[in-house]
Amino acid sequence: MLHYDFMQHAFLAGTLVALMCGCIGVFVIARGLPFIAHTFSHIGFSGAAFALYLGVDPLNGMLLFTCASALVIGRLGIKMFRKDAVISVILSIFLGLGLLFLTLSSKQSNAVSSLLFGTVLGISPEDVKKLAILSVFVLFMLVLGYKMLTFDSFDPVGAQAAGLPIRFISIAFLLLLSVATAEAVQVIGALLVFTLMTTPAATAQRLTHSISRMILLSALISVIGVWIGLVLGFYTNAPVSFFISAVEGIFYFASLGWSMFRERSVTEKRAVTLDSGV
Repeated sequence: MLHYDFMQHAFLAGTLVALMCGCIGVFVIARGLPFIAHTFSHIGFSGAAFALYLGVDPLNGMLLFTCASALVIGRLGIKMFRKDAVISVILSIFLGLGLLFLTLSSKQSNAVSSLLFGTVLGISPEDVKKLAILSVFVLFMLVLGYKMLTFDSFDPVGAQAAGLPIRFISIAFLLLLSVATAEAVQVIGALLVFTLMTTPAATAQRLTHSISRMILLSALISVIGVWIGLVLGFYTNAPVSFFISAVEGIFYFASLGWSMFRERSVTEKRAVTLDSGV
């Protein structure tokens, strides 16, 4: 399997994207922004379709649209975009724009499948280089602002009281999230990008309360899901995106079951302790 160049490229690109999504996903969950990742994926789809219409690299279009929308959302305030009606309208508009650009483009049929469901098995060496640069950039920025971002994400009241630049942190994180989303669309597609953005982090959150371990677990779960998805996709000829989503979903429900079992065990132990004390 790894004798093929396209599989080597797929594993390298998939691993880079998975690591990045697993790390940033912890902060997405902590800040309550899964809906923003979902919104960025649709906006990125529209941007990529616009780029195809112009005949330029789809990644450039995705970055342009998602980064611009991150700045707009950051300026207007995230609370406004938490409303279901607002999100629905935005998703509908950009999905419609994407379909319009694809209709005007001569690459409609292949482009729709690629943008919606990803093209990880068709990643070129040039794409790998671009993804590597963006992944390193996002991870570097996360490391650089780790303390402030962690404080603001997990204790926003304390961060505000400490005088941290809350608005700046919020806009900077939205920009990072927009870049990460545009990058992830290349691998898993616009419809399923929030799978890698949220599911591994939600799984890790069920398994540990330590933030550092949460990030490591989330990245590990994300990478394992992508690797298994690539292997199953290669041997079955089925969409890789489906297998990645299915594997990550299995991990999440397994962690949910483990969390419920652990809570029940703790409750029973407390009950036994109280009974013996009486």
